[in-house]
Amino acid sequence: MPQTLLLRLPPNGQEEAEWLTLSEAGDSQSARQRGPLTLAAAVSGSGKVVALAPATQILMAEPVLPPGSGVKLARAVPFALEEQLTEDVDQMSFAIGRRRSGGTPVTAVSRAVLQGWLAQLRGAGLEPVAMYPDISLMPDNPGQTVLWLEKSRLAVRRPGALPFAVELSPVSEALVVAGVIADPLDTAAEPKVPESAVLYVTREDWAQSESEFDELSGKFDSLKVQLLPDGPLPWLARSLETTDAVNLLQGEFAHTTDFAARWLQWRTPAYLAAILLAVHIGGQWLQFRQAKHEAAALDSQIASVFSAAMPGEPMQDPRRQMQARLDRIHKVGASPEYFLRALKVLSGALAIAPKTEVDALSYREQSLDMRVTAPSLAALSPLTQFIDKQGMTAEIQSSTPVAAGVDAHMQLRSPSGGTRR
Repeated sequence: MPQTLLLRLPPNGQEEAEWLTLSEAGDSQSARQRGPLTLAAAVSGSGKVVALAPATQILMAEPVLPPGSGVKLARAVPFALEEQLTEDVDQMSFAIGRRRSGGTPVTAVSRAVLQGWLAQLRGAGLEPVAMYPDISLMPDNPGQTVLWLEKSRLAVRRPGALPFAVELSPVSEALVVAGVIADPLDTAAEPKVPESAVLYVTREDWAQSESEFDELSGKFDSLKVQLLPDGPLPWLARSLETTDAVNLLQGEFAHTTDFAARWLQWRTPAYLAAILLAVHIGGQWLQFRQAKHEAAALDSQIASVFSAAMPGEPMQDPRRQMQARLDRIHKVGASPEYFLRALKVLSGALAIAPKTEVDALSYREQSLDMRVTAPSLAALSPLTQFIDKQGMTAEIQSSTPVAAGVDAHMQLRSPSGGTRR
């Protein structure tokens, strides 16, 4: 099942990161773990990696930007944040979130810092698809201010606003600087309406700060404490699927697909698809070859029929040539009834000349050519007389003496038919 490695980068001066694996549905599949990044890489396998960076090194803001998108909007961001930056804009990397009614969330981080984080991850064999400021995964509570205390850092997220962090101790001063409670030294300030807040804190940090919050309880309308027994990472992971946090990996730092890893994942389906394609092409080739052989055999049959029907004529377009010959036959009046009548007359003539046999017969253009064998030329006389009486003409074209009598070439034609030599 595809999984996500949610990894929190170590703060400056520390080498150990912390991580946990999430299922495709966003549920935690393992307990939070700590260790070097190389160990996290061994755990991640082929899953995607999402990194959380220390927000203390990232500027998060929501300026009002001019209409537009893409390159035009990206060019406007540095000018909108210029007064809040301590470094030259050319040394900063900017990322833009989805535009909202109150403004557009943007982040700014030193290019050198961002490159350092990516170098650490890639050096351990990790390629993140996204990187967010860690406090950006704090849940947005519509009815309360969300506080997250971790050692000397206090993160604050008010309803509908971007989170921010204050790194200051003691806690009372951090709360004053964050504007959560009123400054007791500023007597000229207008009275502050106490806020209703929920505090997320580990057992260790709560043990060190519990007494301070007890003294400050009167500064809040209500304060609810939620302990994080497994640390903040599982708590932050709940917001990963629904977060609108700004991904720091944009522009030149945007994640690119690792085609080698993708190929390993899709190698087997690709091989199967290639085999199916080869089988399909092979089948098509066999069908084409069979059709080619059938066409060659048909061409041979056509040539044979053409040679028999039209001997001596070169074959160019058999269909058109044979159609033209039929058209010519129809024009000269030849039709089946002439042939049938000639056969009927010949049959009657042979009945009165029983010793006369027809050896060959052909009919063309109202003329019946035949080769007959008779005892003698005189024996053919009754046959020709009978044919003449039937309104047709019978002529002996040639004769050759043979052992049985005479072999004669005769022509029987209708009165309108011409003589062919």
